[in-house]
Amino acid sequence: MPSSLLLAPRREAGRADLLERRLRRFHPRCQGAVRALAMRHARIADLAVSFPALLFALAVPRPGLDPARALACVIDGRPLAEVAAVAGVPMWLRKLPPEAFCGPIPNLPDGDLFRRQIANHLPRSPKLAPAWLQVVAEAAELAHAPAAIWIAREFVRAAPPRVNPVRLRLIALWSWFSVQPATFGCDMINKPWTPDMRMDQAVDAADDWRMIIALHLNLGRQPIADMWLAPGQVAGYDFVPLSSTAAIIAEAAAMKNCLRTYGYNLAHNRSRLWSVRRDGARVATLKVACAFRDPLPMIVELRGPGNADVPRELSWAARKWLHMHDLSQIDMSQRKWGTAPLDRILWRSLWRPYWLARRRIPVWLPIGPSRAALDAL
Repeated sequence: MPSSLLLAPRREAGRADLLERRLRRFHPRCQGAVRALAMRHARIADLAVSFPALLFALAVPRPGLDPARALACVIDGRPLAEVAAVAGVPMWLRKLPPEAFCGPIPNLPDGDLFRRQIANHLPRSPKLAPAWLQVVAEAAELAHAPAAIWIAREFVRAAPPRVNPVRLRLIALWSWFSVQPATFGCDMINKPWTPDMRMDQAVDAADDWRMIIALHLNLGRQPIADMWLAPGQVAGYDFVPLSSTAAIIAEAAAMKNCLRTYGYNLAHNRSRLWSVRRDGARVATLKVACAFRDPLPMIVELRGPGNADVPRELSWAARKWLHMHDLSQIDMSQRKWGTAPLDRILWRSLWRPYWLARRRIPVWLPIGPSRAALDAL
């Protein structure tokens, strides 16, 4: 008997074992659908080895994809690139293991440049592959293809990965607006996204952007009408109101403090902020509020640059300025937390370019101003 006939059963058994091992690696939730499709034809089954992503996409199609035409191409023995194009599956997914796929594969960026770049940042561990693919897909959907390449790199750069998927929407929005120079959202960015940034830098810059957005939305377009106290000068120190977002942002930048986080507090009438200056130079930032169950306003914070302590003479001048006012006549009625409305016109002006670019209004970024949506970013 020819040796080739003796080897054929062994080859078939080896192939069957290899296919079985590959099929077992697909997610248990989808493994039944993948197996059922693989049983329809030997060439379809071969995709488990040659192109797991394509087999998965045909077995668990995304909404709107009819796999019939692509399956016919597979059975006819058409080239994988042709089948992948029909199914809308990028060729770079061919390098991902079966473990990477847990649900319908969304539309993903493709093209020669993208393929070359993404190939440098594929996850080495099959266990990391599902999370990696998820963040890459979300970055591509919410932002742009360069952001998807960047997040792919940052995900695999550190072990364990330091990418928090919950924060991805904020980072994606910030990176999208970073490359939209004619928008209100871009105007509020201090540090724009660049592809050479590290994740920690991106998180800090996106958080800073969100704080500025929150300040604008909380205070609105008009300055605070009632600052409780009047500007004045005592012992050579000028007390200047910080009644607008622009004034607060400028003071925070110059004094290196956290005033940009005070939008929520100011909107609910819990405090007022003042700049203390001497000969035109900023020397301290002052916060007036109620404290210790005292119904009258008092100075609760008085700090120099970088929250440094201030001289004794400045503290005395600030108290003399405060007590130049009839404190009993100041209306400090506080709003209940969460009841101050966000500025509706600013909200729509801010997000409108993103809605138009995406041709939809996401549930997580509604058309009406929402504190819940803002807090969730």
